[in-house]
Amino acid sequence: MRSVTGRFLYDDYLTKICAIADALSKHDDTNLERRSLDEVIPLLDTIEVVAQDTKIDFELARHILDNERISDALEVIRAFYVAVGRRLEIQNARDILRADGPWAKVESFHYYGRYRILVDNEARLAGFAAGDSVAFIGGGSVPLTSMLLSTCHGVKGISIELVPEIAELSRQVLDKLGLGSAIEVVCGDETALADLEYDGVIIGASAEPKRRVFMNVRGVISRETKTLYRTYSGMRAILYPAVTTEDLVGFQELGRVLPTGKVNNTSVVIRKNVE
Repeated sequence: MRSVTGRFLYDDYLTKICAIADALSKHDDTNLERRSLDEVIPLLDTIEVVAQDTKIDFELARHILDNERISDALEVIRAFYVAVGRRLEIQNARDILRADGPWAKVESFHYYGRYRILVDNEARLAGFAAGDSVAFIGGGSVPLTSMLLSTCHGVKGISIELVPEIAELSRQVLDKLGLGSAIEVVCGDETALADLEYDGVIIGASAEPKRRVFMNVRGVISRETKTLYRTYSGMRAILYPAVTTEDLVGFQELGRVLPTGKVNNTSVVIRKNVE
């Protein structure tokens, strides 16, 4: 950030982030639910333009996001991002259940194209192979990662979802899509792994609290378990806090794939350390 350009970008993006948060601050959960998705998605796009800006390298992004001036703004932006993602997914689940052609609704999901790229990258990175069973922590109402691993890579899925109503909705979605026998839905948190059989584990970006999740996963998996987590890096951490080194105590990193284009998640393969 020593150059004039770096200083200009730094100041410019601090201002942009504060302006975005100010615009979003009027959209609490209740207000957001009343607005149509046609109104909400452009607001999401405004945030992602900043998050995915290739002019901001990792060092500059760290300086920007560490600035105390925008700590409150980041809370507003991240809460909005999570709320919109949840709403888009639940709406997609309902659309799938109502549709005569449910797979067309899956493919029309706002994030579908990104997930195709993300999951293909993760399958290669972690070495998931046909016949493997992979548990995903934080499955949601449309367990798209497990669905794509199953349909595109022949991987058997286990979707672990904490909220009972969401877990039940995901079962209905999978049955509607003809995947009810290929993907098991388990209602619970990461400790459910202790009672399951699997070859691999994916820790979703929204699985919280991170330190507890990683500690519990480490306590039940073997060193041979193919383990991967999703995080946000660089400027994309405007959308969600990154996994920290403190969260990863007891693991070593084996490799990662950084996001490109509109993909937001960084995918990281880890292995449990020898005790």
